[in-house]
Amino acid sequence: MPAVADLAGFPCFEVEFKKDGSLVNPGDEQGAAQFIKDRTLTDLLVFSHGWNNDMDDARKLYRNFFAKVRDQRANAGVGGRQFGVLAVLWPSKRFADQELIPGGNAAGMDSELPDEVLEDQIDRLKKGFSGEKGFFDREDAAAVLDEAKTLVPQLEGDPDARQRFVNLVRSLVQQRPGDVEDAAADFFTLPKDQSLKRLKFPANPPAPAGSAGPAAGIGGEIRRGIGNFFSGMKAAAERLLNYTTYYQMKERAGLVGRKGAYAVIRAIQVKNKDLRVHLIGHSFGGRLVTAAALGPDGGTPIRPSTMTLLQAAFSHYGFAENYDDGGTDGLFRRVLKEGRVAGPVLISHTSNDQAVGIAYPIASRLAGQAGAAFGDANDFFGGIGRNGAQKTPECAPPGVLLDVNNNYNFREEKVFNLRADVIQNHSDISRDEVAYALLKAVATT
Repeated sequence: MPAVADLAGFPCFEVEFKKDGSLVNPGDEQGAAQFIKDRTLTDLLVFSHGWNNDMDDARKLYRNFFAKVRDQRANAGVGGRQFGVLAVLWPSKRFADQELIPGGNAAGMDSELPDEVLEDQIDRLKKGFSGEKGFFDREDAAAVLDEAKTLVPQLEGDPDARQRFVNLVRSLVQQRPGDVEDAAADFFTLPKDQSLKRLKFPANPPAPAGSAGPAAGIGGEIRRGIGNFFSGMKAAAERLLNYTTYYQMKERAGLVGRKGAYAVIRAIQVKNKDLRVHLIGHSFGGRLVTAAALGPDGGTPIRPSTMTLLQAAFSHYGFAENYDDGGTDGLFRRVLKEGRVAGPVLISHTSNDQAVGIAYPIASRLAGQAGAAFGDANDFFGGIGRNGAQKTPECAPPGVLLDVNNNYNFREEKVFNLRADVIQNHSDISRDEVAYALLKAVATT
C-alpha cells in the first residue's frame, strides 16, 4: 500500500514512477485522489526529490524536511490548514561521489586521475534505481559502458581510443531539439575527441559564500569540486560522464513531470476541486515539478497555488525572456508568461551549493568559453540553484532567505530569488528557515 499513515504528522501518499514517466503501480493515480478526498485536506504539498541512489535516501529527505514544516506551522500562521503530502519517487542518480565530498589538497593540483576512479564511476552508472535495469534509458547501456571502461587505460595517449570513448558516451542519450541552455549541441556535435580536449583542464565554479577562493569550501576546507585537482584526458572523461548523467536526469525529470506527475495531480484536482496544490522540488526535482506545472501540450493546466524550487538543477535561464538577445525564451518561460502558477514562486540559491553547478562549468568548457568563475550569474551557462532566475521579468527585487518570524512580502505571480547562504551544501534544505519561507508563501493563498 503506497499510502503512508503519517509523515512527520502529515498524511502522505507515495507515487513512484518509472523511467518513462508511467506509474509503477497504475492504480495510484486514482488511489492518491481518493486518499486525499477521504481526509478532507485544504492543502496538498507535492514534493519531488532530486538525485538519490535509492528510495531510502528520498524517504529520509522527506521525513527530515516535513519535520521542519510541522515545527513551523504555528510560526507561519497556517495552523488552521489541513495539510497532506504527495511524495514523488522517481529513478534518479547521484553524480560521482568524489565530486561532492571534501578532500584533496592543493599539492595534488594537475595530477592525473587514477584509472580506478573513472572505472568505478562507470560501474556505478551501470546500476539502476529501485529495480531498474540500469541508469540510462538505452537498452544495451551496460554493454556500451563496459566497452567504454576497457578504453580507460588508453585515454591519455591514444586519440582513437578517446574518440571511441566519446562516441560511446554520447550514444547513451538522445539529443532533443532546442537544447541550447546547457551546451548540449556542443556535447553531441564536437568532432573526434574535441570535447575531451576542452574538458581536460579544471573549471572552477563560483566560490562558496564567505570562502577564500573558488576551490575553498565551508570553513575554508579545500573541495574537489568538479575534479579541480585533476587534469588530463581521464579527468576530462569523468567530467564528460557527469555531464551525460546530468543530461539523462534532466530529460527524465522533465518526462516524469510533464507526463506522470502532471497526470496524478490532475486526477487529484478533479476529485478535490477546492484543494490548494503546492509544488516543491529539490535539485532535479525542481525541474520535475516545473515540468508538471508546464504540463503536456494541450493539457488542462494544473495551476498550483505556489511553487518552491530548492537548489534546483536547471538553467538559470529556465524562466527567462529573450535570454540570448536573439528572441529565445527559456524552456519553462510559458509557466510564468501564461500564469501557470497562481501564487508566488520561491527559488533558493547559494554559491555554497557546489553540486548543483557541476554541469554548468562543464557546459562552459564544452562551448569553448574561458573564465575564472564558470557557472556564476554572468556566465551564459549557470544553474538556477546557484544564481537564481536570470533575465526573468517577473522577478521581485533580489531577496534573502530570512530567519524564522521575519516578514516576507510574497505576492501572486511573482518570482522571488532568495539568496540562501544559510544552506551549507546541496542537500542541506531541511532547515527551519526553508520550511518557514515555504509556509509563508502558502499563507498568501
